[in-house]
Amino acid sequence: MRKLLLIVFISFMGNSIFSQQKLTPELIWQMGRIGDAHISPDGNWMVYSVRNADLKENKSANTLYIMPSGGGETKIIATPEDKAGSPNWRPDGKKISFICTKDGDPQLWEMNADGSGKTQVSHVKGGVDNVKYSPDMKHILFTEDVQVDDIHPADLYHGLDKTTGRIFDGLNYRHWDTWNNGTYVHIFYASYSDGNVAADETDIMKGERFDSPVKPNGGDEQFCWSPDGKWIAYTSRKLTGTEYANSTNSDIYLFELSSGKTTDITSDNKGYDQNPQFSSDGNKIAYVSMKTPGFEADKNRLMIYDLKTKSATDLTANVDQIAESFSWAKDGKTIYFCSPYQGANQVFSCTLAGDKIKQLTKDWHDYNGIDVAAKGKETILIGSRVDFSNPTELYNIDPEKGTETQLTFVNKEIHNSITWGKVEKRMVKTYDGKDMLVWVILPPGFDKTKKYPTLLYCQGGPQGMVSQFWSVRWNFQLMAANGYIVVAPNRRGLPGFGQAWNDEISGDYGGACMKDYLSAIDELAKEPYVNKDKLGCVGASFGGYSVYYLAGHHEKRFKAFIAHCGMFDMTSWYGSTEEMWFANYDQKGSYWENPENYKKFSPSNFVKNWDAPILVIHNEKDFRVPLGQGLEAFNAAQQQHIPSRFLYFPDENHWVSKPQNSVLWHRVFYDWLDKYLK
Repeated sequence: MRKLLLIVFISFMGNSIFSQQKLTPELIWQMGRIGDAHISPDGNWMVYSVRNADLKENKSANTLYIMPSGGGETKIIATPEDKAGSPNWRPDGKKISFICTKDGDPQLWEMNADGSGKTQVSHVKGGVDNVKYSPDMKHILFTEDVQVDDIHPADLYHGLDKTTGRIFDGLNYRHWDTWNNGTYVHIFYASYSDGNVAADETDIMKGERFDSPVKPNGGDEQFCWSPDGKWIAYTSRKLTGTEYANSTNSDIYLFELSSGKTTDITSDNKGYDQNPQFSSDGNKIAYVSMKTPGFEADKNRLMIYDLKTKSATDLTANVDQIAESFSWAKDGKTIYFCSPYQGANQVFSCTLAGDKIKQLTKDWHDYNGIDVAAKGKETILIGSRVDFSNPTELYNIDPEKGTETQLTFVNKEIHNSITWGKVEKRMVKTYDGKDMLVWVILPPGFDKTKKYPTLLYCQGGPQGMVSQFWSVRWNFQLMAANGYIVVAPNRRGLPGFGQAWNDEISGDYGGACMKDYLSAIDELAKEPYVNKDKLGCVGASFGGYSVYYLAGHHEKRFKAFIAHCGMFDMTSWYGSTEEMWFANYDQKGSYWENPENYKKFSPSNFVKNWDAPILVIHNEKDFRVPLGQGLEAFNAAQQQHIPSRFLYFPDENHWVSKPQNSVLWHRVFYDWLDKYLK
């Protein structure tokens, strides 16, 4: 009897009149990318941006829109020529703010709701970013890079004005894709009065060698104003050098404008504390928190800090799931949040007492951001929704019933012109008898009487759920459009299926999760339409590690491999990556403290078993998984005379973000697969 159980089919087939073409990389880059929506203070309107790429010019630009929050006519309020982005509302709702780069440095501008009257508001040297108005509109917050460290001490650099040498006395000398140049991102506030920002900006972190927002991906969600405009709450990891590289201990700080005093309100917790939001009465702060030091994929708890009692409560203590993007209801009694759950990112509501958590959305899709406002007594809830077959669109979510109404149709014309593959949700039994959710994407026009080459997709993270995401690079529908069946398992070591399932990968990279991958592909290979003699294996980051590892353990299952920015040699990776806390936790120590783990789970120790063609992709500016990992893997393949190719981007980091680089990535990707699987 088959262990594989077919649960549900999801078909995203366009109208047959328009279904005339298959998805291509060029079509993906023709699609607009919607930014987060922001609802007006009265709840009647929302503004958002759409970013469109010019493939020939290899760049992108924004168009800004306004529309009723309940749906209706959409109006352009800024064109690409305006060089505008990050639209939001002034607290009084009379103006729309945006960041403009028309004259060089990014500055704050304002305009009327109809797009007229565009006026520059700030004139800050070097520009502003992450702008937020105080609720009383007496001040604005913004972030700016500040030079704190002297990176050219005079006694050593005297007379050496042409030297390029840099001196470092500790770790964190480089992070993500930039070298430490002695600057830090600080939060400033300045006086504001109806269309004018005064030149009296104050650095609330003056002289500090710390960042807020926290690098590399922190944004304006990491700081906020109190409702009375007297306090600023912000996130920072106030550590430096080697200590910074070995810790996840960020905290929530309160800065009082009148006294200039800063207080750490989460000092007792040694893991992540991030993203503070004040309640409407100003008495409480919601934030997300991880308890375990050095573990970036611990349970992300939704916490409430009571400013009167100076105590914190975990609203998610009684549920085995994590909280991500969240927002207060305006009455201060309910919080709405997104959470990865059973293979999709859903929207939940939670009462302030924490005794009632309700799942609002239930279809197979991802909600990656929400905004909440009050329209009289009505709560307006807007979310950014995406799935395997649809790029981001904005939806209105009924906060009681959970019903969803699509508001934007940015890519409707292109979407309707494409023939989409069918998506199946399956449950596969793992090697040890557990149920594992596996997404299967079938080629457009799928014919069950034919046999198709099939790809095992290995997820990165490592703790990142295989949800209903849309990607310009790892796009399952694009793989299917090229004639491949895609098998995407939610293997051990990712969220959405309980913390125990998530935690099982730590210290066991080559263990249960690798067996899960093989359980998934072996079960699908039993299907008559899967060509078991034409199986491929692809992935990035930890997915790239998985490809390298499986290449040495696959027992001739696969005929082709592709690894993007994957870890190849765990010892050299440990010695060159920049966030040491990640390596220390996931590998249970350094290679001299736990040598057996590095020996047992390093793909480099099994290259003698490699026997199938492999494409290695790696980028110069990737400091998380440095370039040497890809070079070592490619060299190992070449020295063993294994058919191999190396694709290298000197101007990309862990991702591939530039339009033409992305298209080349896809062309090389499918050229390689087609050569060995078709």
